[in-house]
Amino acid sequence: MREPTLLCVPSVAKSTDQMAADMRLARSNGADLVEIRLDHLQSFDPQRDLRFLLKDPPLPTLVTYRPKWEGGEYEGDDEPRFEALCLAMELGADYVDVELKVADKFFASISNKKPEKCKIIVSSHNYQFTPSLEDLGNLVARIQATGADIVKIATTAVDISDVARMFQIIVHCQVPIIGLVMKERGLICRLLCSKFGGYLTFGTLESGKESAPGQPSISDLLNVYNIRQIGPDTKVFGIIGKPVGHSKGPILHNAAFRSVGFNAVYVPLLVDNLADFFNVYSSPDFAGFSCTIPHKEAALKICDEVDPIAKSIGAVNTIIRRPSDGKLIGYNTDYVGAISAIEDGIKVSSHNAVKDGTGSPLAGKLFVVIGAGGAGKALAYGAKQKGAKVVIANRTVDRARELARWVGGDALSLSELENFHPEEGMILANTTSIGMHPKVDESPIPKQALRFYSVVFDAVYNPRMTKLLLEAEESGAVVVSGLEMFIRQAMRQFELFTGLPAPEQLMREIMTKNA
Repeated sequence: MREPTLLCVPSVAKSTDQMAADMRLARSNGADLVEIRLDHLQSFDPQRDLRFLLKDPPLPTLVTYRPKWEGGEYEGDDEPRFEALCLAMELGADYVDVELKVADKFFASISNKKPEKCKIIVSSHNYQFTPSLEDLGNLVARIQATGADIVKIATTAVDISDVARMFQIIVHCQVPIIGLVMKERGLICRLLCSKFGGYLTFGTLESGKESAPGQPSISDLLNVYNIRQIGPDTKVFGIIGKPVGHSKGPILHNAAFRSVGFNAVYVPLLVDNLADFFNVYSSPDFAGFSCTIPHKEAALKICDEVDPIAKSIGAVNTIIRRPSDGKLIGYNTDYVGAISAIEDGIKVSSHNAVKDGTGSPLAGKLFVVIGAGGAGKALAYGAKQKGAKVVIANRTVDRARELARWVGGDALSLSELENFHPEEGMILANTTSIGMHPKVDESPIPKQALRFYSVVFDAVYNPRMTKLLLEAEESGAVVVSGLEMFIRQAMRQFELFTGLPAPEQLMREIMTKNA
């Protein structure tokens, strides 16, 4: 049975006073230990500074003096570096980190002077790529052979599939191992290391204080990803997209999982190639996925079975790995989330008037969809099913025509939309990413064209009130935020993920707070 993964906060402060403050803050934030990066200090006097930092520290300490050639700041000879690390051990450091390239030299320099309580981490960093499984295994053996107490390997993710090799190494390693994959595509290695048995992971005190690329904050590790609760049996869910860093999905789903006691974690998955991802992450533990731009249509092809509505729409935004046989089943929850939110907006706009006895206020309405991607298909399909007259506007007019033919609607180029107003009280739905953070000053349609719409919906939910919605509201339309669609589709996803009713009130509170 492996010990729980430790949470280590790195301090890359320029002064010892700030490092001491970082150590206190790390403790109050829930860290298990703090890494003192001596190479970041602007002026360093080993006797004075190490005695100050290691005298009654608030947390166990890991002392690192990283040279420039291994990604650090130190540019001098090895001897002064080794002397400082030896002094740190004498003064009570719990761990010191030394690089594989000089480990034999370091062990020779300390002979048998290592204190009983201090553990030596021997580390190897690759800032270009992640080696093959065989090469990683050989690297572990080389590090072990130096006499290391703990093996540390940090590599760089060129693709998210690289992380799977590191997981395999961590799981099968017979000695304590810190296995990390750097940069955004490697983030899941840091979030899931307690599932696979990593010795420790790093969490920063705040953005900008990272000691390596891709480190999350300790606050996110503890409060968003609930890392203390992640173990070998934890199921993994996630949001597949590119980009994916903006997603509020982890905040929402992890809190919802925790509220119902469901042993799962929901993580961001920056995926370049969907088929490659599913070929590599084929374990039943990777149990379900949300799917966003640009993978919703490709998801349709990689699923073994697709729900009839998702098949009709031609886009999948939810994938479940069926426990009984491991097959991938595709669904579309965008459709229900968006259409029900827009229907409620129309009811507000028309004071509950419902036409044609169909039960849907969309019946007979002219419904303009901006965008012909996965979300555009879902909205166009949903509106048509409810009896609306559908018009598709898209930058590439051929794609608009293709979707319009499919739903029996009309097509326009985005530039033509500015002067398109065959009737009053139309419905507008933006399904593109125009106006999404950080490009919040963009809108897919000029303000003057918005006066012909009674209801305007924007699938973008970050920010909650996009430029399009602000200008639509000023023009007299009822606006429906993408946040409302997001909450409704996420509730349906939660039910597909867990088989449990979604905690609606909690999910609404979380999204309102984090919008």
